[in-house]
Amino acid sequence: MRWSSVAVALASAKSFAAALDPVSVVGNKFFNKDGSQFFIKGIAYQLVPQDPLVDTDQCKRDAKLMAELGTNTIRVYHVDPDADHDGCMSAFDDAGIYVLADLDTFDTYIIPQNNYWNKTKFDRYAEVLDTFQKYDNLLGVFVGNENIATKDDSPTAPYLKAAARDMKAYRDAQGYREIPVGYSAADILQLRPMLQDYLTCGGNSSETVDFFALNSYSWCDPSNYKESTYDQLESYAKNFPVPIFLSETGCIVPGPRQFDDQDAIFGPDMVNDWSGAIIYEWIQEENGYGIITYAPAGQAPGPNVEGGFLRKGTPTPKLPDFTALKSKWATNTPTGVSRADYNADDVSTRACPSSTAGGWWQVDGDAKLPTLGQILAVKTETGSLATETGTSTAESTSDSTSDGSTGAATTSKPDSSSSTTSSADSAETSNGSPLDKRVTAFGAGLVGVVLGAAVLL
Repeated sequence: MRWSSVAVALASAKSFAAALDPVSVVGNKFFNKDGSQFFIKGIAYQLVPQDPLVDTDQCKRDAKLMAELGTNTIRVYHVDPDADHDGCMSAFDDAGIYVLADLDTFDTYIIPQNNYWNKTKFDRYAEVLDTFQKYDNLLGVFVGNENIATKDDSPTAPYLKAAARDMKAYRDAQGYREIPVGYSAADILQLRPMLQDYLTCGGNSSETVDFFALNSYSWCDPSNYKESTYDQLESYAKNFPVPIFLSETGCIVPGPRQFDDQDAIFGPDMVNDWSGAIIYEWIQEENGYGIITYAPAGQAPGPNVEGGFLRKGTPTPKLPDFTALKSKWATNTPTGVSRADYNADDVSTRACPSSTAGGWWQVDGDAKLPTLGQILAVKTETGSLATETGTSTAESTSDSTSDGSTGAATTSKPDSSSSTTSSADSAETSNGSPLDKRVTAFGAGLVGVVLGAAVLL
């Protein structure tokens, strides 16, 4: 396995002068080095599909405006482990901004309906971790994003949990600091409670995620704590075993956004259990979720233009969204609890969820996790076991998506049109509205938010 053959990256890494200290996890909180609690005020940042952290000048321009906004974290969906990230990571570090990065690449995404966790994927994930572990402003890493989003996707969960287990073991074997390893889930009412419990259950911290994050768009201004069903999110997060936060939020229906959900997240309703939120997203593109632009929409194709939108330049705030968010973050400044006064024993222990034959959750939560390369038996609609068991021998340099291509499918966020569906198998968000999942190719729509479960069975 990789940790037996790869030299510790700390020995060969370039020196990197950091202004920020690493953030650590204790119980269900993030803590700064000085013992104060850390709350995420983040922005999703993926200017280009491949890697937004390679253009130092652009990172400096964006980091400066992000700091003015009140940002302390960015989320990056895809990076190239072979590229030089020192300039961008330094730019964000200087601006007081941490980075959350996905470990998967376009060809190593764990795809539902084609489940496996093998050495090829392991090595690629490890390469990303090797590259970024030296940066003190690396807040954490994701082993997946919205991999489980439709009916029959839940059998993917053991492979995600196995990926977290193996990445934590690799991290520790290499002598890296305890960089938190977590997962970012789609807010699917029929799956969310079981998934968040499954990834944190079992009582063995070496096999559970270090944090759990949720992509939720159920709060659409004007709304409130109950109408948005944030009260339900809070009920499931009460005394959660690990830090939990919103890894994407910011509904644009009907618009403009007021970001009133930030009052709930950082206020008395949720602040004791939630560790903040990441707003989707920085750049304005076709989906309409951006809070800045580099140029007016519809610019003619040319250098640094994808999907009709310029991906480089001086960021200009998109009003009134930018100022609304800036105001919310400026007025919501929770202090939380100090590490010295915090008792991690107060967190809950989650029971592993049971499988429901024919239902949305089809995983026996107490079953042993797959080893590297192992393929598990899967329960069918009738409750019988499928015959696909054994070991994955696929060690190719790229994995295929469900349509046979080597790229990954993407999903856009709910748009301004309120579509409905009569299918009993349709996914619903926590407020009962259909989750609009439109699959597009990278570069022709939403960039960076990957959904492996692109095809409904």
